[in-house]
Amino acid sequence: MSGSSLVVRELGLVDYRIAWQAMQLFTNERLPDTVDEIWSLQHPRVFTQGQAGKPEHLLLPGDIPVVQADRGGQVTYHGPGQLVCYLMLDVRRLGFGVRELVSRIELSLIDLLASYGVDALAKPDAPGVYVNGAKIASLGLRIRNGRSFHGLALNVDMDLEPFGRINPCGYAGMRMTQLADLVAGPIAFAEVSARMREQLVKHLGYAQQQTLTDVAIC
Repeated sequence: MSGSSLVVRELGLVDYRIAWQAMQLFTNERLPDTVDEIWSLQHPRVFTQGQAGKPEHLLLPGDIPVVQADRGGQVTYHGPGQLVCYLMLDVRRLGFGVRELVSRIELSLIDLLASYGVDALAKPDAPGVYVNGAKIASLGLRIRNGRSFHGLALNVDMDLEPFGRINPCGYAGMRMTQLADLVAGPIAFAEVSARMREQLVKHLGYAQQQTLTDVAIC
């Protein structure tokens, strides 16, 4: 089922725990007719462990906090300059399976990067999006009662050093990259966020969307 409505919230810089608790609350309290939402934001520096996260993949966290989350996947890093999109979707209402949802998110990222002249691809055995073998975007979702939360993280223009303190997504030695290192000239973060929104709306099949800025989620 496509053609439903969507609300996109542009939230700015939000503490990870605050956003996580708000996602859980939204998912727990939503009703059958609740409009789907995507939250577009950035986080202060934080490592997050997925449900199956193994401690040996967290190498030298140092002064960066570690949060045990309820998403899928292993450890990853969030920080300023990384675009995070949380997808609070009624997947059952949309008519997607989980694999199809992941594929549609990956295609959204691939098309966004193509709009900047960057060739990217997905790997069937390692969710996320890659450029020349280096990971530029990570995915980590949780489905509860047919509704999704958590989402994607795209490296736009950030400090990549903290990825060296972990095995990103459980892969030792995985190279990471970012959009700012792949294009000539400056990158406007707000423009990247807007293009990401357009691609998600298109690939997830929404007929209409409303974007809200300067709104609180808690």
